[in-house]
Amino acid sequence: MPKLRRLLCACLMLLAAAAGAEPIVVHYPRAESADDERGEYGLALLQLALAKSGGLYRVELSPTRMQQNRALVELQSGSGRIDIVGTMTSVEREQALLPVRIPMTRGLIGWRFVLLRGDRKELLREVRSVDDLKRFSTAQGHDWPDLRILRHSGLQVHALAAYNGLFGMLNAGRIDWAPRSAYEIWAEAARHPELAIDPYIVLHYVTADYFFVNRDNPALAEAVRAGLETALADGSFARLFDQHFASLLRKARFDRRRVIELPNPLLPPQTPLARKELWFTPADLKRRP
Repeated sequence: MPKLRRLLCACLMLLAAAAGAEPIVVHYPRAESADDERGEYGLALLQLALAKSGGLYRVELSPTRMQQNRALVELQSGSGRIDIVGTMTSVEREQALLPVRIPMTRGLIGWRFVLLRGDRKELLREVRSVDDLKRFSTAQGHDWPDLRILRHSGLQVHALAAYNGLFGMLNAGRIDWAPRSAYEIWAEAARHPELAIDPYIVLHYVTADYFFVNRDNPALAEAVRAGLETALADGSFARLFDQHFASLLRKARFDRRRVIELPNPLLPPQTPLARKELWFTPADLKRRP
């Protein structure tokens, strides 16, 4: 049935393209705040995928800014205000929505570096394990899958109402540390000079961020999937990934950090772990010139 559905969707896209139809507008959520740069790569990747799939769709940002949970609610409702969202997967999300199972950031979202107060840069110097981290408190968005992943390992994690509140809590000493992805942390540290990046550890849990669409819109999911597969095959996916992340990953100095592995109880069984080309590992950096 999935193969037949993909074939039908592909036929519909070809017919529409042949008819010279105007591109269908799809709405992608605008970032939660004006200084939130996290959505820039997702938007660029979506535009690349839709261009590679034949240009049947055109992306526009939503008129209003949205927190992640609101964007997902809008997407599931089929209101038309949001047509596609890029976010971390979970079993619940894959049941409620239709995922395109090609990891947007090659699993990079599961590699987590640590923000600290600038006067506490040595706080985690002696941390060697998850048990060591349990002495310190952190926070994650109340609707972020990371909240449950960290709590599953017994860590002290406060639920956060809004993204920007994370930095105020950290600076005020209400939490000790904040785990952030490689593509978030350097920009966030630059915007908050009172904070510092821990040089000693990196957390890792296997997870993926996907594009999700409403379950009643398989044609859009198929267009994104086909476009991403083409971009993987012709190297344009890798070039876009490197353009956004290569310098940050070199700066991360994985070779100098202790890796603390965490299990992910939210990882769906359909995650394409066997496709090694879809996933980033620190060893990739050694193979680059």
